[in-house]
Amino acid sequence: MNKIHGMIKGTLIVIGTLSIVLGVVGIFLPLLPTTPFLLLGSACYIRSSEKLYKWLIEHKKFGIYIRNYQEKRGIPLKIKIFSIGSLWLSIGYSALFIVSSIMIKLLLFTIAVGVTIHILSLKTLK
Repeated sequence: MNKIHGMIKGTLIVIGTLSIVLGVVGIFLPLLPTTPFLLLGSACYIRSSEKLYKWLIEHKKFGIYIRNYQEKRGIPLKIKIFSIGSLWLSIGYSALFIVSSIMIKLLLFTIAVGVTIHILSLKTLK
């Protein structure tokens, strides 16, 4: 059982680290969202490494994104607009030009609607 537990922890650390890297890349690439990747990274770290989770939460640049979300303070309006715009551009492009299956297109649009509702339901930071 310990070996399986160790493998799960290791996998979560790898996924968390990849998510953090994608979040950092998202700062510079407009179509890649930062906050969701940082949140995924923190979720993986909290289940696998207290040290990495603490580092991320206390990081002077990334920690604020996660703390604001976790403490339900909200997210800035600019981030909401950018997130929703990026979401719809990327999912719209994929659904219209990449995916051929009607079911997958419907699934993509359903996900976009759900994520949009979630983002809009968060408080807006001033």
